[in-house]
Amino acid sequence: MRSQVRAADLLPLATVGIRSRPLRAALSTLGIAIGIAAIVAVLGITRSSQADLLSRIDRLGTDLLTVANGTRVGGDEARLPEHAAVGVARTPGVRKVTATAGVPHVQVFRTDRIPAYRGGGIEVRATEPALLDTLDGQLATGVFLNEATGRYPVAVLGHDAASALGIIRVDPGTRIRVGEHWFTVAGVLRPLELAPEVDRAVLIGLPVAAEYFAYDGHPTRLYVRTDTARTAAVAGLLGRATNPVEPSSVTVSRPSDALASRLIVAGSTTSLLLGLGAVALLVGGVGIANMMVIAVLERRTEIGLRRALGAARRHIAAQFLTESLLLSALGGAAGTLLATAITYAVAAYRGWQPLIPATGVWAGLAAALVIGVAAGLYPATRAARLNPTDALRTS
Repeated sequence: MRSQVRAADLLPLATVGIRSRPLRAALSTLGIAIGIAAIVAVLGITRSSQADLLSRIDRLGTDLLTVANGTRVGGDEARLPEHAAVGVARTPGVRKVTATAGVPHVQVFRTDRIPAYRGGGIEVRATEPALLDTLDGQLATGVFLNEATGRYPVAVLGHDAASALGIIRVDPGTRIRVGEHWFTVAGVLRPLELAPEVDRAVLIGLPVAAEYFAYDGHPTRLYVRTDTARTAAVAGLLGRATNPVEPSSVTVSRPSDALASRLIVAGSTTSLLLGLGAVALLVGGVGIANMMVIAVLERRTEIGLRRALGAARRHIAAQFLTESLLLSALGGAAGTLLATAITYAVAAYRGWQPLIPATGVWAGLAAALVIGVAAGLYPATRAARLNPTDALRTS
């Protein structure tokens, strides 16, 4: 009668080694667990980060362009024409445009008691009242500049500038020292992710900048909102629209590209970390193979007895191969649970929506099973080739 092993009996047989030496089995599966946890956690954290970044890009919009003064062919700094905003506004596809200008060599202090050498880091920027609407910005407190207040010593603070000056909210008596003049603070902006230079600036009106700080009327930066579908085409036209005489001296950029480039960086970093996870998984497979080889040597008596009682070579091989698969599966399950916990913890800390790709989980578990098969082939083959007489005599 042909010898057979029922599937119901194979699992208990395969767990003999695991149940008899649980600590060694746990240590052997640790490498697999670490490798799977690294792979799944990297994919989960990266996917959560990318989803948050994409939602931020969608929320902020990709239709904002900035136009700044660049350099001439000789290397000298170029200047934007006084009426650059007018030419840009006439460009097809442009919805809004606002001109701003940096006011150099003007320091900002909270009071007039601070020495001049303690200043720095806060820029004074003259702007039109339409800046807030063009940037889709919001006020944390107070009001923005208008046609009336832009003619008087009134300022609006960017988020970082307000933090540096220690101003959280404004009232009629809130003032700052801009150069040699006192300015009343009318409002504080919320952070503008696409315009960090505005966050660090004190905003004043163009007329008062000309009166107090000799502003010559040449803007240094334009903010342009376009029709979303035509943003790329408009970007190619803005150089000539801004400065028809020297279009090459104009620098046009899209702030959202900086956010989008972070997706590329995240992708390259993910590949590196996945490689490290694969190395850990391979090390875990070597650990399981080593354990299985030792198990075969330690259980020669058991193997010989089972062979003497009628077990075929394929039954012995199936027993040890199943044991290797179980160790890998346990490591894969533990690693997946660990990766899920890590992903949720990081996402909660960073304020992201946690996302764990199902393909990453299944790929990790499949890799663990493949490692289990590869690690168990040699020990299973070696156990199956043992002669029962020799095994019993050696024991």
